[in-house]
Parts: sequence; C-alpha cells; structure tokens
Amino acid sequence: MFAVDSTTAAVETTTAAPPSPTSDTERFQQLLAAAKRAVRCDAVALLQLEAGVLTPVAVDGLSLETLGRRFAVAAHPRLARLVESASVLRFPADCPLPDPYDGLVLGQANLLAVHDCMGAPLHVGGRLWGLLTFDTLAAGTLAAVATSQVEAVVRLIESGLEAVETLRAVRAQAAREQAAARAWQSAHAPARELLGTSPAMQRLRAEIDTVAASDLTVLVLGETGVGKDLVSQRLHAASLRRDRPLVQVNCAALPESLADSELFGHRKGAFTGAVQDRVGKFELADGGTLFLDEVGELPLAVQAKLLRVLQSGEVQRPGSDRLVQVNVRVVAATNRDLGEAIRQGRFRADLYHRLAVYPLVVPPLRERGRDVLTLAGGFLEENQHRLGARNLRLAPEAKAALLAHAWPGNVRELEHVLSRAALRAVAEPRRPARWVSIELRHIALEGAPPQALPAPSPLAARRPEPAPDPMPNLPAGPGQTLRAATEDFQRRWIQASLARHAGQPSRAAAEAGMDRSNFHRLLRRLGLATTPPAG
Repeated sequence: MFAVDSTTAAVETTTAAPPSPTSDTERFQQLLAAAKRAVRCDAVALLQLEAGVLTPVAVDGLSLETLGRRFAVAAHPRLARLVESASVLRFPADCPLPDPYDGLVLGQANLLAVHDCMGAPLHVGGRLWGLLTFDTLAAGTLAAVATSQVEAVVRLIESGLEAVETLRAVRAQAAREQAAARAWQSAHAPARELLGTSPAMQRLRAEIDTVAASDLTVLVLGETGVGKDLVSQRLHAASLRRDRPLVQVNCAALPESLADSELFGHRKGAFTGAVQDRVGKFELADGGTLFLDEVGELPLAVQAKLLRVLQSGEVQRPGSDRLVQVNVRVVAATNRDLGEAIRQGRFRADLYHRLAVYPLVVPPLRERGRDVLTLAGGFLEENQHRLGARNLRLAPEAKAALLAHAWPGNVRELEHVLSRAALRAVAEPRRPARWVSIELRHIALEGAPPQALPAPSPLAARRPEPAPDPMPNLPAGPGQTLRAATEDFQRRWIQASLARHAGQPSRAAAEAGMDRSNFHRLLRRLGLATTPPAG
C-alpha cells in the first residue's frame, strides 16, 4: 500500500483534467493557452510558414478575422525579421516597422496599435516550422519577461508541434496503409479475368503485357461495359508496382465540387465542410497505380490540375502552399470520344496527349465472336454458387440467341441477362435433374419483353407442363436467320411500345428495362432512330 498526501489528494479530486484535444486546431489552441499563461501579454499567435506565407493556425487575444489572413513574409518587415532571427527577438515600442496585428487585438473600444511585441522562430525536425508572437497594447509590458523564460516557452511549443506533426504523419500513414490493404484484398480476392480466345482479345492481352512492365501512362478506350476496369487490374498485376496499391477512382461519380479534394486531398478549412486534413487519391496511390475511370467526365478546372501532376509529379492540396512529391503510374479509361470532346471544348488537348501515351482499345462484345459463350460460362458458374443451384447449363437455342444478339451493353449486359435468366430458371418448378437448363424463354434480351413465369404449385411440381414455344410470335420464314427473326421481333415490339407511349423513347426504354443511351443505339440499329435525348 502507498501513502497518499492528503493535500495532493484534495487537489486531484477538485481539479478537473482538461479534455483531450481531438483535432490539430484544439492542440494548437492548448499550446497557445500555455504560452499565454507563462508570458503575460494581450495576444499570442501561432503562424505556420509555407512557401513564404505565414498562416495563423491558432490565436488567443486576437480577432477571429486574423485566422482568415495570410501574411506574405516579404510584405511584413517585422515578420520577415522574426523568420530570419536565430532566437527570441524583441521590438522596441518606438519601432517604425508596421505591426501586422495593429487593430486586431480584442477587448478594445477603438482600433489601437500594438506598442510592445516580441516573437521567436519555431523549428520542428530541423526545419523552420513558423513563428510564435506575443503582443501587448501597453509599452514596456514585455520588458519584464526574461529571455530564458520565453525560450523555455518556445521549447514547449516546439515539443507540442512535433507531437502534432507526428500525429499527422501517423494519420496519413494509416490512411495509406488502409488504401494499400483494400488494394491488396482486391488484388488477392478471386478476380475476374479477361476471358476469351478471339483474335481481338488475344491482341489486347498481348498489348497489355507489352506495356505493363513500363511506367508509361495508359489510356484505355472502349464502350460502356467492355471491362476497362479488368484491363487496369491486369496492367497493375503485371507491372513492377504489383505489391503497391491500385487505387481506383470513378470520375463520373465525383460531384464537381468534390473532385478536386478527392484526387488531391485538402487542408482543413480549405472550403466549407473541410473539418480536417484529407489525403487525396494521388498520395494514397504513391508507389502504385491510380486508375481514373471515366476520366472524360472530369471538370475542366480539375483537368488542369491533373495535367500539372502528370507533368511535375507534384501534388498541391487545396488550402495548402506545400507541394508533395508522388510517384504514381496513371491508367485512365473512358467510353467518350475524346477527340470530339476536345473539339467541343470539354476536354483539354494537352491532357489527352499526356494520358494517351499508350492507348489500349478494348473490343466490344459483338466483335469477339464465340467469346460470348466463354463469358457466359463464367457468369453462370458465379450464379449457380450464388443461388445454390446445381450445374446451370445453356440450352442450344439459348446459345444461339446469345451469339445472335448485338450486345449494346457489352459484357455488363451479358452478365445481367444471365443473372436474370439463372434466377428465372432456378425459380421454375421442375423434376429433379443433374442440371438446370437455361432455356430461351429465360433470356430476356434488350428490346424483348420478359415472359411471365408460371407460379409454383404442388400440381405443377408433380405434372410437367408442355414445353412452350421458344420464340413466340416470331416469324419463321424460310431462310430467315435467328438474328433476323430476333431483330424483326424487337422492331415490332418497340414500335408497339412507342405507340403506347405517344412516341416518347424514354418511356419505351423504361418499359424495355434499358438504359436510354443503349435504347437509342438499338433504335438506330433497327432503323427506328428518333431524336437522341439531351445530355
């Protein structure tokens, strides 16, 4: 047992410990409060130096407007002398140099000039971090403060700043490690491959393997749904950066107001809602690969910043003057015609040339021949595990329909078609069998209305129904191919849908369960083109 002094115990039970700071601003404010208790003065300020500009990060005794000011060292002689000083520097009351805090000290009925001030440079990690300043309205007040006392306060503040810098570094490192962990999990999770043996896919894989080992910037071009993200994953996996993060950004999903912050990060207070420092995707991808999907959707202002990063390898966070060096391999992708976007002034020509150092074109599914069936096998394998089904298999008529379809939505459309078909097939009552057959009736291709499935019933489970006509209402003229018959059915169905909706393609697209842009492409292919939608 230990004896406890009664006086000490009384103090400990009556004195509340200050709450732990939760942000850098609170930590700075606590450091200033300690400095002001040690040195009697009217105002004290902590200013951080970046690129020749002193930014107040905390003040005590000064107007809040001080926090919004930025003091260029070259424009403020007193601050310039403090920056150049080796230790504590005092200014006499009659010093002719203008004081940056004149009229900013709190508690005055009128704007009064500062008559007594001193300050000192602050060093963290061997570099000049900024300044600590003390000011009073009454001349001679600071003369009674010993220089050794001020130096002790400076050492205290420097220790606190070093702790803040360490915490910042830890947070930044933690964010990078989290990004790396997510990238590692993504890279080591069961990933889809670039399946297919068509000549177009063989050429694409050969091109990927050629450029992967280099650090050249790659621009992946292709229609929506062709698998541009899989190309970026293969590029990264075959590169020398494979053990570093692959960070992916969907530029089309970024609000214009946040795109800058998402890519380059920001400093606290850079804009409304910036309540803390944030590391951008470029810094998170340092040493690895950054995949910019749908790069053609970036605002012009962000395009200009992206160009600077690609040229210099330096990132500047909004709200900060400090440049951060990054080593990132950029892979960009778009389904837009960037040449047309350049002509319309929506995309920078210089950025295009920076991105398209090595362009890769991903072929659409309609140009890949029987790769459709290879991909279908992969999707059905995924679905049978997801649905708990046994051996999902494509019936011959279903295979023929898949091969005949134009696939305006490419591989993504094929995936969705087969997911729906698998669900319909598994939901049907049937006799026990060694496999579940995906029939033509289960596949609702774009433009064809889905067929109603029979409701399960005990009777249906015992007595099989006659097989339905695999292509109801389709003409079967002599010599007509399956693709021609399918297109004829699609044409008649769309014409009827447009008639039901007073010729409005958007409503017909909704009834067909299709994206508007894909629906308009189908209209053009079938010779039913209408005025394309705005936007």
